[in-house]
Amino acid sequence: MKYKLDWFLLGMLAATGLAWAFPAPGGAGGWLHPEILTKLGVALIFFLHGVALSFAALKAGTLRWPLHLLVQLGTFLFFPLLGLVVNTLLGQHASGELKLGIFFLCALPSTVSSSVALTAAARGNVAGAVFNATLSSLIGIFVTPLWIASVVKSGGSTQPLGPVIWDLVRWLLLPLAAGQLCRPLLGRWASQNKKRINVIDRMTILLLVYTSFCDSFKEGVWSNHGAGQIFLVLAVVVSLFGIAMLSIGWFARAMKFSWEDQITAMFCGSKKTLASGIPMAKLIFGAHPALGVILLPIMIYHPFQLVACGVLAERWGKRASAPVHE
Repeated sequence: MKYKLDWFLLGMLAATGLAWAFPAPGGAGGWLHPEILTKLGVALIFFLHGVALSFAALKAGTLRWPLHLLVQLGTFLFFPLLGLVVNTLLGQHASGELKLGIFFLCALPSTVSSSVALTAAARGNVAGAVFNATLSSLIGIFVTPLWIASVVKSGGSTQPLGPVIWDLVRWLLLPLAAGQLCRPLLGRWASQNKKRINVIDRMTILLLVYTSFCDSFKEGVWSNHGAGQIFLVLAVVVSLFGIAMLSIGWFARAMKFSWEDQITAMFCGSKKTLASGIPMAKLIFGAHPALGVILLPIMIYHPFQLVACGVLAERWGKRASAPVHE
């Protein structure tokens, strides 16, 4: 299978490099005013998500409640608990910021577009994927910050949860709702301009990546995080993905799901969103000087899950389309 190099992945590397070379504009007090730019960027992303979100497309997938239960419990219960276990095993081998980033990755909701696209390519239950991916993104607005708050509090730090929830409602949920309300007017335009909207969405995320890393480089946070820590994160990412896929697949078979539902459960339950993860991190962690370190796990997990699921989708899609010989 040949892979076309995604410009967005190169863009993440470029944004990180720019933050290293020119951290002042995007850092605290910089002329880009990241404290304002970040929130406007988050609002734009979720407004566009709201315009593109079709609740009518969810109706076909609502009746498969065992599938929905498995995916959502896998995303918001099994995965975070797995993250806690991994961080316990890491002990002193990883910094506190890196372990917080690993747990943040585990507490994130699933992706939407790639989960649906890969499920379709693998000949899985597409309606179920649409329903679960969309439901996951909505649940995550509330559950992800609750998980983060509980872990931060147990670690001895205090972070008021009320302002965080209010920021998420104000800059994520309300723009999402506004986009949905505008869908009768903009829905057709959005469906005809998906590629342009995708470019705007990704360019905004790259801007958030840049501002996220600026303070980290200014404060010298990366001096304690060398290549060894990056390889450690890569090993953790591969392990998390493998355990999640195998575990959810086992439960799906134990619950006697059809093969199509098994595919949907594994793809939706194992994937984590970068598109919503970076905006949420900017709101949850605010001006945390080590925000770049916290985001490192999801930035590594994102391309890995796309490649791994792409290989599986091709293999399973060929299996489904192969002729049956009697």
